[in-house]
Amino acid sequence: MSHSPSTTLERTYRYLRIGVAGTVVAILLAVAQAATSYGWLTSISDYFYTPARDVFVGALVAVSLALLALSGRGVERALFDAAALFAPLIAFVPTTLAPDAVPGVPVACPDTTRCFPPQYEPDVANGVFVYLVIGGLVVLVALLLAALRQVSLTAVWPSLLIAVVVLAVVALTWGFVREAFLQYGHVVATTAFFGLFAAAAVSNAFPRRGPAPSPIFRVLYLAIAIGLVVLLVAYAILLPQTGTAGIPIVLIVETAALVLFFAFWVVQGIEKWPDPDPSIIAG
Repeated sequence: MSHSPSTTLERTYRYLRIGVAGTVVAILLAVAQAATSYGWLTSISDYFYTPARDVFVGALVAVSLALLALSGRGVERALFDAAALFAPLIAFVPTTLAPDAVPGVPVACPDTTRCFPPQYEPDVANGVFVYLVIGGLVVLVALLLAALRQVSLTAVWPSLLIAVVVLAVVALTWGFVREAFLQYGHVVATTAFFGLFAAAAVSNAFPRRGPAPSPIFRVLYLAIAIGLVVLLVAYAILLPQTGTAGIPIVLIVETAALVLFFAFWVVQGIEKWPDPDPSIIAG
């Protein structure tokens, strides 16, 4: 049987899904290489303070851009656009550390198990500034395109509302409760990001538009969603108690969450691989 050649739009969506899955591979490879010098730290996020930082940050920024391009329509659009807002925050706002958690990174925590290394605050200030300015520009461009009738305001208003709320919360907490922002920003952004993907997996299992997925894809999406919820609960419970000794349970939990994130894109990539160009459907 002969197959018609793929369109540019088909290839774009296919390659973006493959690329997002590839960012997980990049992060895990960077962590594995850094572990040869720093050992197995208490969490993947701790490797921000090692040479794995560049790959970690670059991969998350790439994920954010890809999610904006892949956002689609309806509920999935709002979920992907919201996740695209949180991915850079995970990158720019590093996790807190327990004392002696990372060799060569001094941190003193007088009242808590984990705290933010103050020497990294200027880095966060730079990242938050860029994040807020770029985020504001994206919102303004979206409003301009809506005014010019290049995009439908009815379709994008949920994403715009989420963007305005997230940007406002980031700006206010950074400006007025900076200590709390540095202490909890990474955990909140990470939890929100994977929680949104749990919701996206459910949305793909039961889409409001288009054909329903086959039973095997529905089961896979639901398994990913349930797995992410279980891991998020474990992450919220275990992270505050994490020190430097014992089995790195949080590292295992975060790795499992990344594997499920990878699985989501593999499953969606396979399911939607033969999707035709939307313009052909419209025609």
